[in-house]
Amino acid sequence: MAVTGRLPLLVGLGAVAVVLDPTRRTVLLWLLVCLGLVLLDLALALPPGRLVLERSPIAPIRLGESTVSQVLVTNPTGRTLRGALRDAWQPSAGPAGDRHTVRIPGGERRRLTTRLRPTRRGDRLADRVTVRSFGPLRLAARQRAFEVPGAVRALPPFDSRKHLPSRLASLRQLDGRSAVRTRGQGTEFDSLRDYVDGDDVRSIDWRATARRRSVVVRTWQPERDRRVILMLDTSRTSAGRIGDMPRLDAAMDATLLLAALASRAGDRVDFLAGDRWIRARVAASANRTTLLGELVQAMAPLDPALLEASWTTLASAITDVSRRRSLVVLLTALEPAAIHESLLPTLATLTRHHRVVVASVADPALPAMAAARSTTVEAYAAAAAERTLALRDRTAALLGRMGVAVIDAPPDQLPPRLADHYLMLKAQGLL
Repeated sequence: MAVTGRLPLLVGLGAVAVVLDPTRRTVLLWLLVCLGLVLLDLALALPPGRLVLERSPIAPIRLGESTVSQVLVTNPTGRTLRGALRDAWQPSAGPAGDRHTVRIPGGERRRLTTRLRPTRRGDRLADRVTVRSFGPLRLAARQRAFEVPGAVRALPPFDSRKHLPSRLASLRQLDGRSAVRTRGQGTEFDSLRDYVDGDDVRSIDWRATARRRSVVVRTWQPERDRRVILMLDTSRTSAGRIGDMPRLDAAMDATLLLAALASRAGDRVDFLAGDRWIRARVAASANRTTLLGELVQAMAPLDPALLEASWTTLASAITDVSRRRSLVVLLTALEPAAIHESLLPTLATLTRHHRVVVASVADPALPAMAAARSTTVEAYAAAAAERTLALRDRTAALLGRMGVAVIDAPPDQLPPRLADHYLMLKAQGLL
């Protein structure tokens, strides 16, 4: 039961009777009148339990976009519902306009809409739907909360997709769909054409030249159907915030751009995410048009785990995916302690069978902190930042000596730099 602001006003009107007849009997009589009116109002109110509530499914959206939640309220009785309804959601679902005033005659239904704009990636869940049914006097209301399950999935925003057209143009140049052809170690034969000034004499096909009596050269295109394995680290190091987003979300953005580019290049892309256990897996599919959709659906519910990464387990999962030579991209933090304790012993095995790239999200605040030294506090902060940067550089150099390429860049620069590194490997036939 709930009371409205009209009840205190009604009780206050009794002050007139008390002034005219200031006795205890007058006070009790007026309170009984008020109580009787409240009970009458509750008796005439429609019981909320007789309503039927349904929620329409909500399609997934990208983080930062808006959608709506619709609740269908049916009144199967012969009486009119006069009341209020609240469609409650988790605060991170970003609900707006979740309180509704309703009037539903008997035998009719109404569709109530709540706008949602999630502020966090993942599944944002609905709470209960609370209905208040008022009586004709609107002194009190019957109230009931309904469990009406619902969820909206906020997918990774994929902000780096703005870099995709320019990288696809470079890819078209590499794989021969434009007028320019490239050749390099490990590339595949494409076609023959007449020799022009500037062509490499090593590309001349002497047999075809003898048959046609004109100099003919071979053209090449990058190899296709290579394997690219993307491993996303969801351990404790991925929970650190870089600017206004977790390191994990920035790594996801780089993963999506590289996956989109590699799939368009004709390579097979596998995705793994984990820490001590494998949390998500997307296997390479012949239907490359569905790859991005599968990836964002797999990434959406991932959250950083406050655990150390077990690179032995993750490397074993990589080996299970493919034993043939592949490009393995490890999206993890370039944190010296974590890398020395867990990743280094595993890298020797991985680099023996695969080409390995470590992609790390760098904090742009560190160089700025190292440059500011005007006060004593800033000087100490600059010393700490310099030491951190030196340790990261030393770790990157160690990985480089093991044959691992390291890409350490801020969140907005990591996706294009990782894509450019992939194109460089493609152009040189190193995949």
